[in-house]
This record gives sequence, structure tokens and C-alpha cells, in this order.
Amino acid sequence: MIDARKTKIDEAQAWELLQDATSIAVAKGKKVQRFEAVAAEKEAVLKNVMGPSGNLRAPTYRVGKDFVVGFNADLYTDWVK
Repeated sequence: MIDARKTKIDEAQAWELLQDATSIAVAKGKKVQRFEAVAAEKEAVLKNVMGPSGNLRAPTYRVGKDFVVGFNADLYTDWVK
């Protein structure tokens, strides 16, 4: 576990974490963007997972090779099933 308040993750570090992901779900409010072909969609993935400050958005959860970035209650409910 990494505390994002103490450790900032820039774009290069974020890609290092995400590049081998099987899937990434990015929540922004009620909108959820899903990426299945992560390596082929590098620019789109990074555009969606990086916050305005240039750091990986929080919260970011990883289970195995799947990631969930951002907060959306419905997404979390579906993800934990």
C-alpha cells in the first residue's frame, strides 16, 4: 500500500505500474471508462488516470492485474462481486 499524500506517482511511474494490467476501470464522477487493451492504449490510459496535478489519481486499487482508479460507488459494488 502506498499513501498518495506522502508518495507522488508521476506519469512514468504510473505507466510502470499499469502497463501489464489486464484491465483498468477509471471512474470520473458517474462516468466509467474501461481499458482492456492497456498496452495498445497507453496515451488514452494515461490521460484518464493522471490527475490535474500530474500525479496518479486517487484512490487507485490493484487486485492481481486489474486496476480501479477513482471513485464510483456503483463501480466498486460491481468490482467486488
